[in-house]
Amino acid sequence: MDLSSLIRDIPDFPKQGIVFKDITTLLRVPSAFKQAIDHLTDSFRNDRIEVVVGMESRGFIFAAPLAYNLGAGLVPVRKLGKLPHHTLSIEYALEYGTNTLEIHRDGIEPGQRVLIVDDLLATGGTVAATVELVEQLKGHVVAAAFLIELPFLEGRKALPHINVVSLIQG
Repeated sequence: MDLSSLIRDIPDFPKQGIVFKDITTLLRVPSAFKQAIDHLTDSFRNDRIEVVVGMESRGFIFAAPLAYNLGAGLVPVRKLGKLPHHTLSIEYALEYGTNTLEIHRDGIEPGQRVLIVDDLLATGGTVAATVELVEQLKGHVVAAAFLIELPFLEGRKALPHINVVSLIQG
C-alpha cells in the first residue's frame, strides 16, 4: 500500500506558509497503520533496542507499538512542565524563538540502546535536542525513526551519526 497517498496536506496550518502533514488520514486505515508499524518494527528488530523514546505528542502514537513489538521500554519526551518527576531539560532553537523538552532523569540507564521515534522529521531541531537529552543520561542512540521525512528541510544533517529511517519522503 502507498502510505504517502494517505497523508493529507493542510496548507497554511498552523500558520501561513506551512503545509501541515495530517497523519490522521493514515491512522484511521487499520491496514495502513499496521503496515507502518510492521515496517518500522522490521527495520530495528535486530538492533537490540532496550528503550523507545517517543517525542510529544504524535511520536507517542508510533513509539508505543514499536516498544511493544521490540520488547523495549517506552520513555516519553515532553514539553516543559508535563512530566511529574525529576527531569532533565534542554532548550533548543525554533524558527522563531525557543522551546524546551524534558525527560525523566531515571528514564534511561547508562548504556541502554535507544530508538527515538516521531511522526515527522523536518529541520531536525527537536530530534537533535532529544538525542542530546538521551546522551546526557548516557544512553546510546541507535537510530531515529519517522513516518514522514521532509528531505528539502535537510533534517538528517542534524543527526550526522545516527541511522535515520523514514517511511515517507516528501
